[in-house]
Amino acid sequence: MGKSPVIVTFKMSLRDQLDTNKLPNHIAIIMDGNGRWAKQKGLIRVLGHESGTKSVRETVEACAEIGIKHLTLYAFSTENWNRPKLEVQTLMKLLVKSLKKEIKTLQDNEIKLTAIGCLKDLPEKAFNELQYVKEKTKNNERMTLTLALSYGSREELVNVVKELSLKVKNNIISAETIDESIINKHLYTQNLPDVDLLIRTSGEQRISNFLLWQIAYAELYFTDIFWPDFKKEHLVEAIREYQNRERRFGKTSEQLT
Repeated sequence: MGKSPVIVTFKMSLRDQLDTNKLPNHIAIIMDGNGRWAKQKGLIRVLGHESGTKSVRETVEACAEIGIKHLTLYAFSTENWNRPKLEVQTLMKLLVKSLKKEIKTLQDNEIKLTAIGCLKDLPEKAFNELQYVKEKTKNNERMTLTLALSYGSREELVNVVKELSLKVKNNIISAETIDESIINKHLYTQNLPDVDLLIRTSGEQRISNFLLWQIAYAELYFTDIFWPDFKKEHLVEAIREYQNRERRFGKTSEQLT
């Protein structure tokens, strides 16, 4: 009897599963559901946050592999400071721990780390570690990972109004020259493009004060998956859904064709 044929299987890369001509340039994610994930398993909330860091790593690596140029993660909002003190302290310790642990991953994948928000409100240790990793990765060009920390979009817009009002008052600019481009230059995200795809996990369907200006024409994608359970296949599913949508930007379908 002859030998049985050898069957060779090839695993498709994440990039091969998508239309590379229609990839979102900028993905933003509201990483929601850590606490409920823990509660569902009879665990304390902080263990949900710890487990969520694994999804952060997997998502960041997946985006780099797929070819996403910009990824922004809603890590800690201005409102989150009102959470129980122990939970806030744990989140800040996790931030420092994760930054130290993941710097090799960022370097190996040529990912630049940036951050937006009221960073001065962060504990000194967290702020210093953040600045260190930002400096170490500043020359990486494959992808930009932005952490929204102590971030609130309304506060961001209020700061823009204050800055522009002061410049008008001091005759640095005139009110008539203020347009979208001027506002963009005064946002925390001044070096980032508008968001193409916004993902929120955990089944909640709201924006929660996140990038209100920047998501004006973003496609919104909501999933029931809790953040600690969010894997590469869920990211691919979200991008595939994005690619199946028609982005008209105020135009008609006929105008696009």
